[in-house]
Formats: sequence, C-alpha cells, structure tokens
Amino acid sequence: MKPLTHDDLLTLEAYSRERDAMRERVMEHKKKRTLHLGPHLTLLFEDRLTIQYQIQEMLRVERIFEAAGIQEELDSYNPLIPDGDNLKATMLIEYPDPAVRARKLAELHDIENHISLIIGDLPPVVAIADEDLERTTPDKTSAVHFLRFQLSSDHVDAFKSNAAAVFSVDHPAYAHRVEVPATIRDALAADLD
Repeated sequence: MKPLTHDDLLTLEAYSRERDAMRERVMEHKKKRTLHLGPHLTLLFEDRLTIQYQIQEMLRVERIFEAAGIQEELDSYNPLIPDGDNLKATMLIEYPDPAVRARKLAELHDIENHISLIIGDLPPVVAIADEDLERTTPDKTSAVHFLRFQLSSDHVDAFKSNAAAVFSVDHPAYAHRVEVPATIRDALAADLD
C-alpha cells in the first residue's frame, strides 16, 4: 500500500464536515480487521484507511494545519501501513478496572514478543513489536503495542490460498489461539497485494 501524503488528507474544515460519515465508514471497515485473541487482547489490523482516519483525528484534536505539523503526523503514522509483504496491527491489552489492569500489565511483561501467526505448516511468523519506540518498562508491559508480521513469499502465497491461519499468544500468563475467520482473512489478504 502506498504511504499517505498531504494530498490524501482533508483540511480541518473539510474533515469537520465529513467526520461523522468517515467515522461510520471506518468503524464498519474495522469490524473486518479486528481479532480478539482471548478475552483481554485485541489485534486491530491497520491499513491505509484506518491510518488516514487516525491522522485526521490527530490533526483535528491537536488543531494541526501547518505543513510541517501535518508531515510529522504522516511520518509517525505511515510506518503502520502494510507494505505488501506484512501485516501490521495495533495490539490492545484490555482490562476495564484500573487496579486489575495495573496488576495484569505487570504479569504480562514481554507479551508483545509472544504473538505469532501460524499459516499452514510453515514456520510461525513471530511479531516484531514496537519498532518506533520501546513501550515496555522493566516492571510491566504497555497496554498498547504496534506489531509487524513480516511474511515470506511462501507465507503470503499460503495465506492467499486459504491455508489454515491462526494467531497465537504463548505468554506464560496468557495463552490463546484463534483461527482467522474468513471475513478477516479476506480483508488481510488485500494487505498483501
């Protein structure tokens, strides 16, 4: 997928008019790109539309309208758009109660390095976590991580050929496996074009 440029973004005024319609479209789009890996871990697979929406929201909230500020947002978020031979996801660790969340983030230290995609009988693709900056401290993990699943050409071919695909987390304090449903597989296969 091509990176986003200034030309792909709406002005603050135009976005204000289009925001509700865009939000509705993006929320519907994300339904086919959201995978729950057990009860407390969610993978939101990013693409050009999800990242465009994120940038538009950041520009709106921060009231950024100057070219340099817009470019900073583009530079920050464009790396989250898949490149054609990978899948990119925002991983959310979700515990509603703040006290429980704090305890679990300590228990789940390093979980971001225990996420993998298994396609057919090929070797697992272990997620590469947080390439932009370190989010884990020595004591706990973060509630949000950015993951890249870098696929070989064999992985891409097998995924597009509908070989069984499973996302797995094998952390000692949290282990789950989820087969990729057809609707999500179809959406993710488009990221590999």
